[in-house]
Amino acid sequence: MGNKAPQPLHVERYGDGEKTIVFIPGLGGTTRYWSRGIESLAQHCRIVLVDLLGFGASPKPWARYSVERHVGELHAALSSLGPITLVGHSLGALLAVAYAARHRDQVENLVLIGMPYFGSEEAAYRYLRSGKVKWGFLYTNVLLVMIACILTRRVFGWLLPYVRRDIPREVAEDLVKHTWRSSTSSLWEVVYRYDAADELRVLSGQTGVLMIHGQDDDIAPFAAIKQLADEHPGWTLIELDGLDQHPFLRAPHTCLTHIDSLVSGGRP
Repeated sequence: MGNKAPQPLHVERYGDGEKTIVFIPGLGGTTRYWSRGIESLAQHCRIVLVDLLGFGASPKPWARYSVERHVGELHAALSSLGPITLVGHSLGALLAVAYAARHRDQVENLVLIGMPYFGSEEAAYRYLRSGKVKWGFLYTNVLLVMIACILTRRVFGWLLPYVRRDIPREVAEDLVKHTWRSSTSSLWEVVYRYDAADELRVLSGQTGVLMIHGQDDDIAPFAAIKQLADEHPGWTLIELDGLDQHPFLRAPHTCLTHIDSLVSGGRP
């Protein structure tokens, strides 16, 4: 018997229009992360929602979930769409940067929501172990993260909608739609080991960049994003006072208004 053909990523499409906006969720997120609010954009834009490799309804192979692997799978799913605005949240924002830098001819605009930017694996460890993030040390120990993933999926997953009342029920339910391998490998390969600095410089001046960030984000510190904005005066930073790692869930109308303005050619 021959090898099975690789399965494509799970993609959902809504709306119709000249402009196409692609949304990439963060670690543990799925297409349903964006479900509350995109209706307004779908009235005049094509909306494309995608589950990353290893998450949601996408395939979950036993593999190294490197930046290159993620970007390759995304390109296979998105290359036929023509020019796009790419929106990414958290880990998805880092992958959006990597995708845009490698496919500058396709990505017209880039929207980075709650993007973690540490500069190096060591810097990420120092920050997460500094006490500023609750249980932050856990996220730097691969064995503990693996055990937490397994227990969450197989034992405590049904409790998440009741425990995580700060996020929509459907988002909490989908936090278990991954494997310990896809979650752990993606966290280390993308958030900790991928230094986006060079590729961010590649994009400077060539791609419209909008950053949306909560000032109270303890997972992805605001100070690093503010420094990035200062280094790239052509980019736009929207600072959302009092918001955490999930600006889109807390203030979807505000986020969508700025995204719509960017796509329409105005100032976000």
